[in-house]
Amino acid sequence: MFDRTKAKVIRIGDRCIGGDYPIAIQSMCNTKTEDVKATVAQILALEAAGCEIIRVAVPTMEAAEAITEIKKQIHIPLVADIHFDYRLAIAAIEHGVDKIRINPGNIGSVDRVKAVVDKAKAYHVPIRVGVNSGSLEKDLIAKYGGHVTAEGIVESALDKVHLIEDLGYDQMVISIKSSDVMMCVKAHELIAAKTDYPLHVGITESGTLISGNIKSAVGLGIMLNEGVGHTIRVSLTGDPLEEIKSAKLILKTLGLRKGGIEVVSCPTCGRTRIDLIGLANKVETMVQDIPLDIKVAVMGCVVNGPGEAKEADIGIAGGKGEGLLIRKGEVVKKVPESELLDALREELLHWNEIHA
Repeated sequence: MFDRTKAKVIRIGDRCIGGDYPIAIQSMCNTKTEDVKATVAQILALEAAGCEIIRVAVPTMEAAEAITEIKKQIHIPLVADIHFDYRLAIAAIEHGVDKIRINPGNIGSVDRVKAVVDKAKAYHVPIRVGVNSGSLEKDLIAKYGGHVTAEGIVESALDKVHLIEDLGYDQMVISIKSSDVMMCVKAHELIAAKTDYPLHVGITESGTLISGNIKSAVGLGIMLNEGVGHTIRVSLTGDPLEEIKSAKLILKTLGLRKGGIEVVSCPTCGRTRIDLIGLANKVETMVQDIPLDIKVAVMGCVVNGPGEAKEADIGIAGGKGEGLLIRKGEVVKKVPESELLDALREELLHWNEIHA
């Protein structure tokens, strides 16, 4: 187990990570950064969903220049993702980005890295030092048996951290990622024991909605539960909004974040006489705009539903043509099936009045 509160505090725009600060949720836009309108629209949607730090790709000078206008219209810290061209990192900083993500190994010579570090230092912009297993240096692959290892990833990252420290800067966040879940976990355990810089954690290239969520939940669940990680991204091949939903649920499941309604639902069985799958999905969508910290159960059987829902604050159970509204396992109302969802929403909207 690690004590995440001992990590160095790093300020990213108006947000801090490390120390006693809560774990921050990140995502990355899949728009072209040069398209300011589309990028801002996506960021605002992500903000509303709970994103707290957002990253954009900066592959061109036009993208770097767009940061100025994007910053005017959003409300969360903006990170510029840079590969290869050090001039893009410098331009992104000059145009107001709150953090830059670089791999010093692909930026080029030490002089080019120094130019980026000097600019970051002048503008008080932190650097996320990112190393992925797919970009590990050949000499480190050879050193550790001819293949990518957790030890090699950690050594690569710390070499780059020490380079930037030697250049006179210590405002850094470290990111080491692999699509191999258990290698990623091991690498984070190793680096957490060797540095006090805050760690950006996630499983890179984890896959589509189903596989990506499973891999991320397993990997992030292990690391976060061990006290590793200060900001997270659930990397999914899909709508970035799904990354925020998943990240929030992972943190809530681990007890690392409070607030918001938690929906639990039973698996379907032969006793089910309603569209439980559809109902559960509708409930999950419906409660997103209701600011309560409670548990809601959606059950498919009026026989066992009340008992199974007793650990929830409130629940509904469906039967043939009718449904039950349940509080702490006690039936409080019977309504027609068609009115079940509305009855639940009405109860939730007046929850604080009822339970004052």
